[in-house]
Amino acid sequence: MRYADNNEAKVGDHVAIDVKHKGVVVADLDGGEFSEHCPEAQWKHLGTGILIDTDFGGLVHYQEGTDEHIVLVRRAGAL
Repeated sequence: MRYADNNEAKVGDHVAIDVKHKGVVVADLDGGEFSEHCPEAQWKHLGTGILIDTDFGGLVHYQEGTDEHIVLVRRAGAL
């Protein structure tokens, strides 16, 4: 999946959602990448998209074409 700014989503990315919310990508279903807190066995049934641990509602599943405006703020491990 790609964000609204065309960057490819990766686990560990810090993102802004609709400008007012924040989150961290914890699973990339398209790329088969899952954090230790979101094991593949529990989440692969969602099929596509990404899971974001949000500051407003915990884990939220987003798919390509979502109405929410999600942009990359910082890559995992970047300062």
